[in-house]
Amino acid sequence: MATDEQPRRRRHSPAVYRRRRLVLLIGVLAVAALVAWLLIAQPWRGAAAEASGPSPKPSSTSDGTATELPVPTAETSAATTPPADPATPDPSMTPTAKACVSSDVLVEGVTDQESYAQGQNPQFSIRLTNNGATDCTLNVGTSTQSFTVMSGEDTWWRSTDCQTEPSDMVVLLAAGQSVTSAAPLTWDRTRSSVDSCASTSRPVAGGGGASYHLSVSIGGVDSMQSTQFFLS
Repeated sequence: MATDEQPRRRRHSPAVYRRRRLVLLIGVLAVAALVAWLLIAQPWRGAAAEASGPSPKPSSTSDGTATELPVPTAETSAATTPPADPATPDPSMTPTAKACVSSDVLVEGVTDQESYAQGQNPQFSIRLTNNGATDCTLNVGTSTQSFTVMSGEDTWWRSTDCQTEPSDMVVLLAAGQSVTSAAPLTWDRTRSSVDSCASTSRPVAGGGGASYHLSVSIGGVDSMQSTQFFLS
């Protein structure tokens, strides 16, 4: 016998619908939580910082105490120098002692030899000593340094004639402490002037046992005595 009655759809119990709605709600909450974490935590920033590496820090002693003196640089045939130490003291480590007074500071010019044979170039350094009873601060940067070579009353060479990129460096000199140049400054035995820095044909200092004198200055304090040396 034919009938027009359609098959009835199977109906689930209310518990099934509740479980489906609960699963859907949990999924929505999980997606929302992931988006919020990405916006707040921004993990890609940490990865970028790690890839770029740590920022360089200035190198200096923890209390700013001097260990050696920087070396002037010059683009000239009259002086050949190694690169100066570019380190700048950390402002948070700037010494706080009083400034040195010239009466407590001994400045000396130092040569690596007393006599130089033909073809040997003199090498100069500065030795700085705090003879005072207390620590003090002094600007020992290349902007305050000067090396001068004289023969009698004739000035043959000045390190400041062709100096490049002078800089300041305030350091702490402990009582009784003595420091010297980080590396010697080499003089090629030619006459210097501010107008001949790039020249390759400067007058050459006479030899044959001729006597010359080195005078130095640093931090506004001059050497009390010059240092004599001889050129053959």
